[in-house]
Amino acid sequence: MTFPFSTLAPQNDDERFMLEALKEAWKAFKAKEVPVGAVLVLNGRVIARGHNQMELLRDATAHAEMLCLTAGEAALENWRLADTTLYCTAEPCCMCAGAIFLTRVPTLVWGTKDLRHGANGSWIDLFAQSHPTHNVAIRSGVLQEPCSALLRDFFQKRRQEV
Repeated sequence: MTFPFSTLAPQNDDERFMLEALKEAWKAFKAKEVPVGAVLVLNGRVIARGHNQMELLRDATAHAEMLCLTAGEAALENWRLADTTLYCTAEPCCMCAGAIFLTRVPTLVWGTKDLRHGANGSWIDLFAQSHPTHNVAIRSGVLQEPCSALLRDFFQKRRQEV
């Protein structure tokens, strides 16, 4: 199996880094994990990566964003992830949104909506009100179609296996 989006030509930095997050999602897809990927960027450089590992780790909190943020904290030797941008292939859930607030990530960029768990308006919007200690700038819909297609293909394949 080869990465299905190798022909995508990013038009800007958001697309370039989302493509890196898609590569992480592809790792999850191949491991039979829900294909969500994330990368953390500082000064134009990826400093941490993550993809869903809930099945492997038998841990409902092992979301791409959580693992990526933890790796970012280790890379910076600081739980405060100031000046970073988190790229996620899917809209973060409530747990991941909370981690984004707590780690002080200033910018979030996500690809496709999560109608069942999305915490940026698809199910609930935790980012709608001003947070008492930290606000997050958000850009959504970046490479939405490839992000959505990977999830759609994964669930179609899983349904056929049952």
